[in-house]
Formats: sequence, structure tokens, C-alpha cells
Amino acid sequence: MPGALVRALAVGAAALTTVALTPVAGHAGPQPAPAPAAAPAGLGLDPGMVAALRRDLGLDDRQIAQRLAVEAAAPVVEQRLRAALGDRFAGAWIPAGATRLTVAITDKNQAARVRAEGAVPAIVQRGGDALDADLARLDRNGDAAPDAVRGWSVDPATNSVVVTTKPGTEAAARRFAAASGAAAVTVRTAAAQPVPMYDTRGGDQYVINGNTLCSVGFSVAGGFVTAGHCGGAGSPTLGYNNVAQGTFAGSSFPGNDYAWVRTNGNWTSQPWVNNYSGGNVTVAGSTEAAIGSSICRSGRTTGWRCGTLLGKNETINYAQGSVSGLSRSNACAQPGDSGGSWISGNQAQGVTSGGTGDCTSGGTMWFQPVNEILSVYGLSLTTTGNAGTAIVSNWNNKCVDVPNSNFSDGVRVQMWNCNGTGAQRWEATGGTLRTGNNMCLDVAWGSTANGAAIQIATCSGNPAQQWVLSAAGDLVNPQANKCIDIDAWNGDDGAVLVLWECAGTLNQKWRRG
Repeated sequence: MPGALVRALAVGAAALTTVALTPVAGHAGPQPAPAPAAAPAGLGLDPGMVAALRRDLGLDDRQIAQRLAVEAAAPVVEQRLRAALGDRFAGAWIPAGATRLTVAITDKNQAARVRAEGAVPAIVQRGGDALDADLARLDRNGDAAPDAVRGWSVDPATNSVVVTTKPGTEAAARRFAAASGAAAVTVRTAAAQPVPMYDTRGGDQYVINGNTLCSVGFSVAGGFVTAGHCGGAGSPTLGYNNVAQGTFAGSSFPGNDYAWVRTNGNWTSQPWVNNYSGGNVTVAGSTEAAIGSSICRSGRTTGWRCGTLLGKNETINYAQGSVSGLSRSNACAQPGDSGGSWISGNQAQGVTSGGTGDCTSGGTMWFQPVNEILSVYGLSLTTTGNAGTAIVSNWNNKCVDVPNSNFSDGVRVQMWNCNGTGAQRWEATGGTLRTGNNMCLDVAWGSTANGAAIQIATCSGNPAQQWVLSAAGDLVNPQANKCIDIDAWNGDDGAVLVLWECAGTLNQKWRRG
């Protein structure tokens, strides 16, 4: 455990609070951020998130709405194609400004299948399994990496393994790769070495061993996850209010950079991330975002910052040892942001590990993916939940309804006053929205055209039955990359639903009720 104090990312994410909002005595609290401009009513987003996306990514509200719809659909398409293509799958990413996911494949005969799922094919030479095998060889030989080597990763866009090293040490980096048994690699340079985000200042934090400061990542049942370099197993913690909070139940650093704290009965896990604008962003799940997606992080030092997800499964060579399996972003952070939340839309992504640069000059940051932490420790992420609930229009507060509870194949759904019956309850399962008797929300005949009817059909899991509720409230079909729309702005009971280009309008905005 490094001797330096670790100042947490006061991630508001987990808001495991019980008594007060007063900072720990003797430690400065965060400065209040100016209130952001309100999000347009039709966007359906937390104002703090909108303000950060405007500021950090230079997007207007139309671009934000379009981007979030694309990013919500992309992971569904990526997961389905990864499973279907096997060793012919070579990675996926969202190119800058694109409206669809790009999927790399080694077999040109699978291009039609990729297009049918709603993605753009890119034909490459090396499969994902071969690239991952070379990455694993570098990881196994990581202890032999020269100090000048910053890290290594797979870059699907260039279909190569990339080794990053200090300028002037490219030959040493290539020798390291060759000695590890990796095939030809791409060598890039970076002047600065990544470091964990340590500091000695406090704010919204928890305290480890009475003197080390860190911050909450995400709430889980019985506690929260955070960075492994914050504390070792068995270390006691105090909350932001200096009240006894819990104990590190597990921790790993280096090699990994994750930990979880088991809290006592005085603390309640909440599905929240602090937006540093006086509110919370809710956590609905932990679906892994596609490379190229927008992503935001919460931290005590620099507040709420957004950027782009640039890479996954990267190994970083810290002074304390290498850490593998990290994701990379250009959302800036500074000392004090360790352990905090990374979130894309409403989906938890990970906890801050370390990086280079700062929020003045810009930088590169890495985070530990949250799903690995949950899997290793058998934890359950605290979320808002969405099983067996209504789908409610943000425009007129009516519910998506099966007419007269007629659960027959091909029955067209409608809008109706919310009444809590089984005809209005939809369970999210495997990307589908299904009724209680195994009928799924479906695009008639698998159409991707504007105006296609929305109906129920026997659940088959095909692309016409895949739906994602984006953080902006769009109900997106990834195959078509289009949204569910109340046809012709009909506000009456019995109004029908259609598939339509995502326009960010209120007749396309939804929430779970």
C-alpha cells in the first residue's frame, strides 16, 4: 500500500449516506459547482450530465440525443455478433461522428450478417482471439517490461496489438514484445507514465485506517466497490461523516486495481452517482459500453467530467507493478479522483485507477471495469431495477398496453391510461421486453422502415425483439437504430406505436414506471 494518502473520488455514485452531508472534520469539502443550464425537456437527461457532455465533448443537444441512442444500441449488437461469429469476430467500435457500430470480421462472407444486426462490417486480417492471445503473452511477461514501457493493449480499429513506451525507447519496446512471444506489434510513444490518482486532501470521501482517504465507486448489496490501491483486505473505514462505515472485504493491487468494502447496518446502498450539481445520476445496470461511446466520471477533485471510451482490456505499467484489464478514456481526472465512478448513459462502467495529465492540459485515464469486480467477489450492483414494470410515455404519462390483455401473436400494442394490470407490465430479459406469458415486444416482420408497426410476438430473441432504453429515454431497436414513436402524436387511449428515426421528440421519450 503506498504511503501517500489517497484522496477519493468522492463519487457521489454510491451516496451511501445516513446522517449528514458534512465533510469529515479537518478536511476541506468540495467547492459548490455552478448550477448547469437545465436540460431541454425532450432530452430526458440529468442536467449535470448534459452540461458536462456539452462542455467536454462539444456537443449540442441534438447531437447528445443522437449519440446516446447510438451508444445504447451498440453493446446489444456487439454482444450478439461476438457470440454468433466466434473466432471471426475481431472487435467493435463507434467511429467519431458515426451513427452505427463498426464490427471487424475476418470472413467477408459474414458481412451481410453484420449488416442485418444493424452494424457496419470492416474486413481485417487478424481475429480477436489471435490478438487477445498476443496480449496475454505480454501480460504473462509483464514483470520483464522495461520501466519505459507505459502499457499494452489491443486496438480493434487498427487490428493490432499496441505497445506504448517512452519516446526514444521504441526498440526496447519491440524487444520486450518479441521476447514475450507476441507477433508484430504497433509501437506508440507517450512521454508521461500513468500513476494512480493519489492525494492528501479530503472532501466527500471515506477514510481507511484512520488516515488514508479515498472515495466510493458504486453501491453493491452490502457495501460498495472502489479501487484496490485504496486499502488492503481487513482495513477499517469511516464514512464521509467520520462515522464507522465498514471493512475492506477484498482488495487486489497491482495486477488488478479493485476492492470492495462491506458496510455495517447504518449504511444503505443507493443506485446513485453524484453529479456534482446538487443531484444524482441513477444507475440502471452495468452493460459494457462500446469503444467510441461517450463516458462520464464523478470525482471530488474535478467533479463531473465526460469524454470518450478509447480502449478496453489494456495493461498499464505503474511504478508499483502492472495492472491488466483496464479501460481507457480521455475524460480527465486529477489526484483525489481515485476509486470513483465511470458511467456511460445510465450504465455503470468502472472505478478510477490512474492516468496522466490533468483537467487543465488534458490527459488519459484508466479505470477498472466494474463487471469484473462484481464477478470476482460475487457482488450484486445496486440499480434502479426494471423487471416487470410499466413503460410510460414522458409526453402524456400513458402506458404501453396490450389491448384487452389479448396476448396473441401479432397483436399490435397501444397507449392506454396506466392501470397496473399485467397488460402493461414488461420485463427486461436478455435485451427483450416481455409480458408475463412469453410474448415479446416486436417490430412487425422484422422491418427497419419508418412506420413499421410495434406488436407482440412469441419470444424468439431475434433482432426485431431487441430493445434498449437509453439514458435519454429513447426506446431503441439496435437492428434498425430507430426508436419507438407514438404515431402521429396521438394523445388518446388506443394510439398505436411505430418504429421511427430517433428524433429526440417527446412522443419518443419513455421511462420505467
